[in-house]
Amino acid sequence: MFQAGDEVRITSCEDDPRAAGRTGRIVDEVPPGPLTGGRWTVHRIGLLIGPVLCHTNELRKTGNR
Repeated sequence: MFQAGDEVRITSCEDDPRAAGRTGRIVDEVPPGPLTGGRWTVHRIGLLIGPVLCHTNELRKTGNR
């Protein structure tokens, strides 16, 4: 499970394939629900990539907060 501010590596991303292989930070304060289709919001991925929605299995914690 992730917490807001956790740094994660995106292994794949159905929402935006350009985000795969990059790191970003979790935005969500609570676990994702039906509004996002059970996906986490990740931002700070790159200059030309906005926030993306990723499933839990598409993310790995980096250990940084």
